[in-house]
Amino acid sequence: MERRAFIKKAGIATAGAFVLPYILPSGRLFAATGSRKVNHVVLVMFAGGLRNLETVKQNQSNLMSTMLKDITPFSAQSGIADVLPASPLGASRLMQYGTLMKEFRFKEGPTGHYNGHITALTGRYSMADINLRSNPEYPTIFEYYRKHNDGALNTSGLNAWWISDSLGPYPALNYSSYEGYGSTYGANYMQPSALISWDGYSNFGNPKNFSVDEMQAVQKIRAFCDANFANQYAAESVGVVNSPEERQMLNDFLHELFQGASSPGYNNWGFGNKMSNDLINLYYSEKIIQKFKPELTVLNMQDVDVCHTDFTKYCNGLRKADWGVSHLWNTIENTPGMAGDTVMIVVPEHGRNLAPNTVVDAYGRPAFDHNSDATSREIFCLIVGPAGVVYQDKVLTQEYGESIDVVPTIADLLGFRDRIPSGMLTGKVLNEAIK
Repeated sequence: MERRAFIKKAGIATAGAFVLPYILPSGRLFAATGSRKVNHVVLVMFAGGLRNLETVKQNQSNLMSTMLKDITPFSAQSGIADVLPASPLGASRLMQYGTLMKEFRFKEGPTGHYNGHITALTGRYSMADINLRSNPEYPTIFEYYRKHNDGALNTSGLNAWWISDSLGPYPALNYSSYEGYGSTYGANYMQPSALISWDGYSNFGNPKNFSVDEMQAVQKIRAFCDANFANQYAAESVGVVNSPEERQMLNDFLHELFQGASSPGYNNWGFGNKMSNDLINLYYSEKIIQKFKPELTVLNMQDVDVCHTDFTKYCNGLRKADWGVSHLWNTIENTPGMAGDTVMIVVPEHGRNLAPNTVVDAYGRPAFDHNSDATSREIFCLIVGPAGVVYQDKVLTQEYGESIDVVPTIADLLGFRDRIPSGMLTGKVLNEAIK
């Protein structure tokens, strides 16, 4: 059975599981500003596990040449030679538009992607094991925003988006199991590469002929997803519903995306067939930002996790992620309604080990895991935004800030931190970056 035929029977419903059921009851599209500092925040969980040695410390020369000023300018190295398009920011560097904290920390819990994401989204460190069917234990930033933004549920789900580069546990991170919060206050969710193929338009990814054994495995996965969808996401009793107006807006938006994918020149960033999944995620995040102008947008990138087995591809992925984040900021600053009124926070979910594992790639470079050594807790945080809100062209070289500080900082920027019940958040506002 061809994958495309299978998708026609099962995939459309699955797409609904990943997009439409996460759009929540309608309300005012833009909430009152109150004590806000800006009306929009974009959080980028950067790239899936990075060592500070290859990023802010520029140990391999400057692999982030659009975001960071050169300390050691990049020169082509074996295998790390993909020619990138010109910087989206011209002669400027992203760090000039804000504050770079070079010694940020992920201080507690396993340095894994699941735990790192939960911490960044909830403002609480987590010791939880991965459970593909479990939501976070504590409320997410989406729930805090939608419940406390104006003291009541009056903020449209179209104003809060969670966009992930891969599936796994990530679709469950848009709301928690915490009593009094949950799906009623969650964000809508999208995983772009699961919806639209980049290399030539097709319904859902590239067609594939399944063998008998593969088809049996697919049917098991399908049954699991269908059961999970019916039990957890589809029922209106859990509060995950769409107003007719929002559903129509989303249907129109998805139609626009599919129409765009079938049009000549769709791949217009200059990467040709070397467009990474990280860049695809950024590309569609920009489409969401341009269409809905959300007040809260969170997205992640995962490509550099290839560092477990291929350090050279890790470096190439890092360069593309760097270019893409600068492109995202350039788009924000050229989108009416977002320009001059947005803060973007860029932070890895965790670092990587100091010592390599035993895998060596084709260029003789050793690979690196992330299993909670001290170096895997070293990350950075870059906050950029309007000069009246964020300190400009500032660099902190001393240790300052940790992962649990991201949620309180977003809540402060959007003006609802004081409405969050005492004791829920244990981090602080990053006042060395935010005025």
